[in-house]
Amino acid sequence: MTETRATTRFVRLTAQKARLVVDLIRGKRVEAALSILEYTPKRGAKTVLKTLRSAVANAETTQHADVDTLYVKRAFVDEGPTAKRFLSRAHGRATPVFKRTSHITVIVAPRGASEEA
Repeated sequence: MTETRATTRFVRLTAQKARLVVDLIRGKRVEAALSILEYTPKRGAKTVLKTLRSAVANAETTQHADVDTLYVKRAFVDEGPTAKRFLSRAHGRATPVFKRTSHITVIVAPRGASEEA
């Protein structure tokens, strides 16, 4: 069996904040990663949890993988496009506002596949 991935794109969360959450689950068993994300108070945990569940569902459907043997092989966050806005300030000035987005990717694999590769 090979690795299976899930990607959530254009998440309205900065990549820096999402990476803090993704770093918590990288390399862990799926069961442990799910419980970590459920009790992590950061805002990005909800989106990463959704992406991880999608990756597990993809592995079950396409590879017929056993969920108990899966682990988070790779998890990373890339920057998405940034929407640039301006906020009116005093004396006719304007301050730039950057609405950053990110792309979250989670790759799961059975524990035996890592030793073969």
